[in-house]
Amino acid sequence: MGKIGLIIGESADVPEELIKKYQIIVVPYIINWEGSENIPGENIYQKMREAKERGLKTFPKTSQPSPWTFKKNFEERLKNSAKILCTTLSSGISGGYNSALQARGLLKEDEQKRVFVIDSLNVTAGEGLFVFKAVELIESGYKVEEIIKILKEFTPKIHLFGMLEDPKWLEAGGRMTHTLASLVRQMAKIGMRPLLGLKDGVVTSVALKMRAKDRPTALLREIEKETEKERKTGKKIKVALTHADNLKDTQRLKEMIETKLDNIEIAFLHPISAVIGAHVGPGSLICAWCEA
Repeated sequence: MGKIGLIIGESADVPEELIKKYQIIVVPYIINWEGSENIPGENIYQKMREAKERGLKTFPKTSQPSPWTFKKNFEERLKNSAKILCTTLSSGISGGYNSALQARGLLKEDEQKRVFVIDSLNVTAGEGLFVFKAVELIESGYKVEEIIKILKEFTPKIHLFGMLEDPKWLEAGGRMTHTLASLVRQMAKIGMRPLLGLKDGVVTSVALKMRAKDRPTALLREIEKETEKERKTGKKIKVALTHADNLKDTQRLKEMIETKLDNIEIAFLHPISAVIGAHVGPGSLICAWCEA
């Protein structure tokens, strides 16, 4: 049998070439949006913008894959892999981690011993960096138990933050409290740009940016500040950028990083998957970084 097989959730934003090269199985999440077929738009983001413009009270809802979906993917990968490593998005955001654990328990006893599930405590760009690390460790020949240990130590070293166009969607989906969403809206009105991120796997406000004329500039300043210590000591930084139908601003942010900051490598630039985009909303920009 082959080496360790990797299974990830759709919430992890990673380049398609990585998925194909390492034969990574991507488990799809579920998106339901009643009445969306009557809203004009070629993709979910165009429909979300149209729904907001019309003042519609409808919004997309998501749910994690069922244990049976995970089980089916586990069984398929076990056919040609000695062991499986399954990474999921933060259990503080979704029940995907618990669903994968339940699926493992549905397997035959000998198969259960070959399946390992780990919570990335991250999402989108941060979860993508987590997957990159898992691939690197698998390719380096580490045993799955060693990989789990290293990944758990690596998890708090991934830093994720971003800016939303509108907190409406996170609030509607229950991923942000009404109090925090109201605070974000009020700050925007007076020229303050709040940065949202993850703390212990849960969405929270992580910083405020004053007098930042636009979101790419505000994110650049945050990256510059957060990585200053590492870059000054010569350490290399790996950055991942994701966006919700906002390629123009993301490309601009990428160019500013490459022009103005040294010792930084852009690992990838990728659209946010629809299952996460349904919550962060169109126009959102996300950045994650870790030491290379």
